[in-house]
Amino acid sequence: MHSYKFTFGAREYNLSSRTHVMGILNVTPDSFSDGGRFYDFRAAVDRGIEMERQGADFLDIGGESTRPGSDPVPEAEEIRRIVPVIEALAQEIHIPLSIDTYKSNVARRALEAGASIVNDISGLKFDSLMAEVVSEYHASLVLMHILGNPKTMQIRPSYTNVVDEVFGFLDEQADLARKKGIKQIIVDPGLGFGKEFEHNLELMRRLETFRELGCPVLVGTSRKSFIGKMLDLPVDQRLEGTAAAVTACILRGANIVRVHDVKEMKRVAVVADALKDQRLNS
Repeated sequence: MHSYKFTFGAREYNLSSRTHVMGILNVTPDSFSDGGRFYDFRAAVDRGIEMERQGADFLDIGGESTRPGSDPVPEAEEIRRIVPVIEALAQEIHIPLSIDTYKSNVARRALEAGASIVNDISGLKFDSLMAEVVSEYHASLVLMHILGNPKTMQIRPSYTNVVDEVFGFLDEQADLARKKGIKQIIVDPGLGFGKEFEHNLELMRRLETFRELGCPVLVGTSRKSFIGKMLDLPVDQRLEGTAAAVTACILRGANIVRVHDVKEMKRVAVVADALKDQRLNS
């Protein structure tokens, strides 16, 4: 079993001791699940404070929706949305802040404002300067797999072997990140980002494979369309489906789960961790 002791700011986290919960904070008008709810500065800050109280271990703050079919947001607008929120939360709460962006200038401004993690959905593919910025600020990096880009990723994505191909991409990009001087790397197979229904299920079934990369594994299943397809339910009625998916991922080795419903998924994680410990010790 790998031991992942990461330092974020002045705090040390043992990411292998239990499942950690990353709360999603979308400072956008158009995200697929909660677009507009936290677009206002005060609403966003209050929600961040609330998620810490509910048990979030990290907050992931994004200023651009990357839902399927979405268009990019201008860099200046993304910075305008997220920097004041990060600055305020860095003063108000005590858990690490992550910036959800694939743009190096946005990442730089976020890190200057108080973030300590960069969550790059492109896995360092969309901006050639991203690795240098993460390394310069001694930040942690979440490397995610995506096929195509948010605008095109769900237009007939195809794989010969989805697990092998996603694994190979993350292995290659983690090696690149290390060569750039990035010390703390987390990998994310990118459920819903250029994957058909069965691709997502296969990645979840074989999630333990990604532990072989020697990095903590982050998974984002929260309210996603493959859950809606199974249950034939809209996005605001996928709580139970998300809970089941989160449990399955934890039992298969996820170290971090990225979720909208922090209070509920924190409870799910506690129970799933207990079941995982029993399974591993039996």
